[in-house]
Amino acid sequence: MAAGTAAGRGLDVTIVERNQRMARKLMITGKGRCNITNNCGIDEFIAKVPRNGRFLYSAINLFSPQDIMAFFEENGVKVKTERGNRVFPVSDRARDVVDALVSFAKKSGCRFKQGRAAKLILEDDYENNGNICKGVALDTGEEIRADAVIVCTGGLSYPLTGSTGDGYALARQAGHTVTPCRPSLVPLVAAEGWCQDVQGLSLKNCAVRVEDTKTGKTIFKDFGEMLFTHFGVSGPMVLSASAHMIDMQPGRYRMFIDLKPALAPEQLDARLVRDLEKFKNHDFANSLGELLPKSLCPVIVSLSGIPPRLKSHSVTKEQRRQLGALLKNLPVTIQGYRPIEEAIVTSGGVKTSEINSKTMESKLAKGLYFAGEVIDVDGYTGGFNLTIAFSTGYAAGRHVLGDL
Repeated sequence: MAAGTAAGRGLDVTIVERNQRMARKLMITGKGRCNITNNCGIDEFIAKVPRNGRFLYSAINLFSPQDIMAFFEENGVKVKTERGNRVFPVSDRARDVVDALVSFAKKSGCRFKQGRAAKLILEDDYENNGNICKGVALDTGEEIRADAVIVCTGGLSYPLTGSTGDGYALARQAGHTVTPCRPSLVPLVAAEGWCQDVQGLSLKNCAVRVEDTKTGKTIFKDFGEMLFTHFGVSGPMVLSASAHMIDMQPGRYRMFIDLKPALAPEQLDARLVRDLEKFKNHDFANSLGELLPKSLCPVIVSLSGIPPRLKSHSVTKEQRRQLGALLKNLPVTIQGYRPIEEAIVTSGGVKTSEINSKTMESKLAKGLYFAGEVIDVDGYTGGFNLTIAFSTGYAAGRHVLGDL
């Protein structure tokens, strides 16, 4: 996006790509369908970016989610909006998005060079008492001279696609601060062994709340889908929740799952009364089959503290109340993130206060620009992070070397 936009202004642009195939990371986004953007307004978008969202105001206003949709339509990719305002290609093929971007860059006049940029070529900018970027040196020793460089290397997530943190090294070389990197939009490891007992179970309509036990505050709430795994929890809500767990320590964060969010506590209690009456001559362990997924029943029975072989008609009002409270607040203790290699995005990166938010140019080195995940800004799952990439890329391409 940055290269094609810059070349479209008449600039002479070379894309240095370390992989043989371009945009490998884009190919795996949205489970291979590519969630291009989120069809929402500017303020709603910024609210979905918990990490330095305000930095994006200029870029998103310049190239909004609707502009992104129009861009792909104009470049041959018809798009559709699905639940949660998530935008996908009608074809459900990430390959079509990649092809459109590569074609856009080629038609704009970009040249392509396979290689790995190892360091920036920096010269003293005596006039401004700083550095000026004059190109890059490849790991082969070859130098590519230029009047400006835009760093769009991604972060640390999915390193097999080429995201191995090269951009951070380039930024540090120019004197930039790189804030500590951690996984974001990543599955979470749970302390409770019962998560493994129900691995593969997907909950479609549940609610979660995450509490920071250090402060006692609720840091995240949402309604939607989640998944139990052999290591803990995953799924859309869990990935978004992980973005708020900034200072991860084993046991610091607790997730509470509301298995029946559509029912108020008194309504749930009435439902329990009916089910226990219906199965009054059955063991309690066999009375929850119509209320819960089969694999979850033994877990709830065990956690409830109610004897499994107690006849349902013998369950007391207090036991029933505690059972209802468990169904509305099923606790999961978070031990940590899964490895950063499994994260959708990297949280952390080049410090935003050291970048001009309008132009994406470095405030420390003239002619050096940044775009995308390499910057310390990240959003929820749902098309927000690709929007950040496209919008900051467009802003950099639009402003590099002045408004020509």
